[in-house]
Amino acid sequence: MINRSMLAATLLPVAIGALFVARGGDRFHMGKPFIQAPDTVSPQARKFLESLPDPTTLPAMPAAGDRDGWKRVWQANEAANEPRVLATLKRYQPVVNKLVLGGVPVLDIRPRGWKENGKVLVHAHGGAYALNSARSRLQSSVPAAAATGLRVVSIDYTLAPFARWRQVTDEFIAVLRRLQKEGYSLKDIAVYGESAGGGLAAGSVLKMRDQGLGMPAAVVLWSPWSDISNRGDSATTLKNFDPNHHYDRHLKSAADAYADPADQKHPCVSPVYGDYAKGFPPTLIQGGTREVFLSHFVRHYRAIDDAGGTAVLDLYDAMPHNFQIRPEMADAPETRTALAKMKAFLRRHLGR
Repeated sequence: MINRSMLAATLLPVAIGALFVARGGDRFHMGKPFIQAPDTVSPQARKFLESLPDPTTLPAMPAAGDRDGWKRVWQANEAANEPRVLATLKRYQPVVNKLVLGGVPVLDIRPRGWKENGKVLVHAHGGAYALNSARSRLQSSVPAAAATGLRVVSIDYTLAPFARWRQVTDEFIAVLRRLQKEGYSLKDIAVYGESAGGGLAAGSVLKMRDQGLGMPAAVVLWSPWSDISNRGDSATTLKNFDPNHHYDRHLKSAADAYADPADQKHPCVSPVYGDYAKGFPPTLIQGGTREVFLSHFVRHYRAIDDAGGTAVLDLYDAMPHNFQIRPEMADAPETRTALAKMKAFLRRHLGR
């Protein structure tokens, strides 16, 4: 078994990038699990939840402007995730190719047995804007492609602190505009993202709308980081009960690396503050009740729904952050249900 000091040194970034799962086995040697899973969840979910450690036991992330520190964390995170990526590719057997669209590197994912239908799903990966890549988050995009049957284009956007929100949202938009030049109409494009990728997807769509560039047909957000200023009820009530991260230790510096505090309520940064009366695509928001972002999901849903938009809030009891992408949860009823609902939502608003 890997010892704790080695894990702290090499797998620190897993706190956000891989939900601490690489350290989960240690927890049973420390006595009582951090999470006491309720009997309302599936056996698979219960086993997974009770494997998760207390995130406050992990060291803090680098300071916002520490480029070398973030680079080291990113490299360790990519290495830690690679075995899971390989297992995901083996399980689902997609066709994955590297492309450049609009000057931005992407991964083009086509699920096994894929047939061209003129539709595409554009993906923004999570990782607090400072971690992960389109490669390491094939753990998200490949199951999404398999579940929906859609071609997925996963954007390898420039990470903070090497780029900030204005550049990153521009990169997202550049990919969509290039897809339009290749023959896709906006009514044939949907977007989705998990965690920070959810915030990026929603913020970029707001930016497109405000620039008069139109909007895609639908938006799907998994556990979106919709307010990086850390407001809302669950920011307090679940602060010490989220098994994925602790805001002060693992997210605050990433938020500041992505956007100055004065910009953190800008709708393109924290889309919960968007003016949805101006229009927005139909949106599916999925998340769990064990997330410090829970209030983000509720507030974001309310912002769209109260403005007369179409929004669905789909919550799962006791589920942690980004449960849909965890290999240990791949066959859990909660994951299967969430992916089925995503498929049905996209068929309704994007078409077959």
